[in-house]
Amino acid sequence: MDASLFQGNLVNSSRILYTPSVFAKTNLIHLQETGTLQAQKPHTSKRENLASYLFFLVEKGSGTLEYDGRTYPLSGGDCVFLDCRRPYSHRTSEDLWTLKWAHFYGPNMNGIYEKYVERGGAPCFHSRNPETYISILDRLYEIASSNAYIRDMKIYETLTSLLTHLMEESWNPSGSPHSASRRRDLQNVKEYLDQNYQKKISLDGLAELFYINKFYLTRIFREQFGLSINSYLAQVRITHAKQLLRFTDLPVEKIAHECGMSDANYFSRMFKRVEGVTPGEYRRRW
Repeated sequence: MDASLFQGNLVNSSRILYTPSVFAKTNLIHLQETGTLQAQKPHTSKRENLASYLFFLVEKGSGTLEYDGRTYPLSGGDCVFLDCRRPYSHRTSEDLWTLKWAHFYGPNMNGIYEKYVERGGAPCFHSRNPETYISILDRLYEIASSNAYIRDMKIYETLTSLLTHLMEESWNPSGSPHSASRRRDLQNVKEYLDQNYQKKISLDGLAELFYINKFYLTRIFREQFGLSINSYLAQVRITHAKQLLRFTDLPVEKIAHECGMSDANYFSRMFKRVEGVTPGEYRRRW
């Protein structure tokens, strides 16, 4: 990674170039660089084709971001989350900015960023609680500069926390004028599945019940909740099955029926596919 993005005579920076272990590079989301800068003069920084993801927070000041053919104005409290393989640039205005940032990567980051975008995550957004991100970035800097035992695992934990907050706060499945009613309708569908998982449920039946085209329903449900309707229903049923396996003595056949699956063999196959063990094996563990 070209680390010169946040250094040079145009900025005053406090930064750490971090070298993760081979284990961390192979298995974990790992830190590459983190720090804080204060711009000394208006300037533009451009980069592309970096095997890295970048998060930065504008603490104060203002500027612009260019990414994916769009220009975004940035000011205090704004957050930026980018795939650095794509060309991007950012420029501070005359109101010189102060930034906190982290470059990081990992074997599963491409999929995580794709999910972020799929859920409506934007390259930049204004945080409702910038102090949370400041705390996370300060924690990263503290760990990276320490000799802490299992330092890479602590960094991984902190970066995972950062990604969780990004997923939560920037969620925006659609910018269309009908997005509010769309979310309301599909929340009703989700609540129906939560409350009626014991029943036989079909896509055609849901579409008829909620007066929604089934193809539209399938697409928008996945867009809003990140799972297909069948996958979400299976998740709900397996969760309730686990509760019954742990806290009752009901036979597996009865539990399958209680969770909306009349075929016990199918239930057992689905349970093992999700949990990695049969219902009986799961029960014996507890």
